[in-house]
Amino acid sequence: MLDIFIKTHFCGGHHLRDYPGNCERPHGHNWNVTVTVRATRLDNLGMGIDFKVLKGIVNRVIDELDHQDLNDLPAFRDINPSSEHIAMYLFDRLKRELTSDRYTLSSVRIQETDSSGVIYYGE
Repeated sequence: MLDIFIKTHFCGGHHLRDYPGNCERPHGHNWNVTVTVRATRLDNLGMGIDFKVLKGIVNRVIDELDHQDLNDLPAFRDINPSSEHIAMYLFDRLKRELTSDRYTLSSVRIQETDSSGVIYYGE
């Protein structure tokens, strides 16, 4: 098995409803995102998934979040746009397109700072 990953990022604002502290106020982050695909075999070119293909799929979804107030997006109107929920959202959005007979989505890692983040592996 091979784990193939790409890193990207997006900028956005949010606030955590009912949070007992500063995070309840609107603020922003430069979220770093790592998407990992697990390949069980390679194609005839020797790739599990082409980095260009992986980046294209991921960036289409990331672009929907970039420079947005995440609380205003339909996905986060009823739940807080925490790093955990953002990771779960991205995983769910990417899973269908990143599943084939050779590979499947393994994890989505979100870092809201250089020293804190979350990795979601799906259910």
